[in-house]
Amino acid sequence: MKRYGILFVALAFLLAGCKSTPQGPAVLTVMTHDSFSVSESVVANFEEQNNVDVQFLEIGDTGTAVNKAALSKDNPLADVFYGVDNTFLSRALEEDIFEVYQSPLLEEISPIFILDQSNRALPVDFGDVCLNYQKSYFIENDLPTPDSLEDLIHPDYEGLLTVQNPATSSPGLAFLMTTVGYYGQDGYLGYWEDLKANGVNIVNDWETAYYSSFSQAGGTDPIVVSYGSSPPFEVLFAEEPLDDAPTAAVTSPGTCFRQIEFVGILRGTTNREMAEKWIDYMLSPVFQEDIPLNMYVFPVNMNAVLDDTFQKYLEIPDITADITPDQIAENRETWINDWTETVLR
Repeated sequence: MKRYGILFVALAFLLAGCKSTPQGPAVLTVMTHDSFSVSESVVANFEEQNNVDVQFLEIGDTGTAVNKAALSKDNPLADVFYGVDNTFLSRALEEDIFEVYQSPLLEEISPIFILDQSNRALPVDFGDVCLNYQKSYFIENDLPTPDSLEDLIHPDYEGLLTVQNPATSSPGLAFLMTTVGYYGQDGYLGYWEDLKANGVNIVNDWETAYYSSFSQAGGTDPIVVSYGSSPPFEVLFAEEPLDDAPTAAVTSPGTCFRQIEFVGILRGTTNREMAEKWIDYMLSPVFQEDIPLNMYVFPVNMNAVLDDTFQKYLEIPDITADITPDQIAENRETWINDWTETVLR
């Protein structure tokens, strides 16, 4: 009896480590930010191939998710964490929340997206935060389209721009960092003073900026901080078929900020093998090609094929804001606080 009891206990621990139920498949828990989205068929494909139930744990925005992962690192809430971006990458690495994993799929990813050489945080997708403008406004008003950050403080563009508050908005924070990268820490606040004097409109979130203030959606301002992907989405989601995108993104050197999102295996997982398989799947073309129409960002796998609309209307900047994750980690709160004092008070 004693021998059978020992075997039973050992079997119980083994099953617990695999996170399975007696009658069902193993369970893989993936922690994400609230903006995560993936097609059900793509998830089902992975589940069927691996006899696993993938459960998603949405924590909040990126900053909140990183904080919770750090606070729970001795008893991780999940097996995998997707969604830390380059504005919080240094914090995640300093907290040592990820285990090292060198996925074989990294060979299909451009080195420009691999910011963690230790392979704890692996790149999944990217998106460029850029100025967008309504083409027809500038044609009708015989005004050159904006092509630089300097244009926005010229008298001809007075009262034409809407941006988001960097303290409350991810694209707002990205645009603030664009100005830091472009003008330097000694010059960015002066630039914001000039924007303020030129009638910049500041709102709390991207939805308000794009769907209320932007003239393309019926607002008054023909320039808005949005994404490089916004023009092709204007075509894809138009109520009537369009021959051309009604908006365009400014992609001149240094005028966009590139957000890169990463995935990693949470330290202490008891489901390491399945976590590796899930990360390989996220980096594979099947998952990567599903990303754009669900999360409005773009694949890092060079073998993933984009929809024809993206290939036609998407403009990807050659040179984005020159600012590193370490600089962001060290100065993010200071930049936000100084911006608030300068612009809102």
